[in-house]
Amino acid sequence: MDEFMQAAIEEAQQGLREGGIPIGSVLVHKGKILGRGHNRRVQAGSVVLHGEMDALEHAGRQPASVYRDCTLYTTLSPCPMCSGAILLYGIPRVVIGENQSFLGEEALLRLRGVQVEVLQDSTCIALMARFMADSPELWNEDIGE
Repeated sequence: MDEFMQAAIEEAQQGLREGGIPIGSVLVHKGKILGRGHNRRVQAGSVVLHGEMDALEHAGRQPASVYRDCTLYTTLSPCPMCSGAILLYGIPRVVIGENQSFLGEEALLRLRGVQVEVLQDSTCIALMARFMADSPELWNEDIGE
């Protein structure tokens, strides 16, 4: 498995250990992780700290030229908010662990020229399936259903 997707999975697992939603993400620039994050809506009482947003926050403020040369790895297909951030900062490539549990705005990302790769990684799929079965109320709150 790719070391960066593995890092995103580790973030997702950390989120689950903290009592949150197991979605993790890392922002990578030239082979180096700039920011790591996981969904911290529950832990921080936040409305915006999805895994991708947390990774961007931990990467800190970067020049536009850096974002335009990054890959964002995320364990789950990005929602409209996170996809908007990807487009806003011009991140050209997104690697997604899985989109069976939730299909985000992949079509929009592709339409706007983002290279989207979906791995259908068995670890990511199992992590979300177990979480959705164990905590359906928390999943439904986060995803808005």
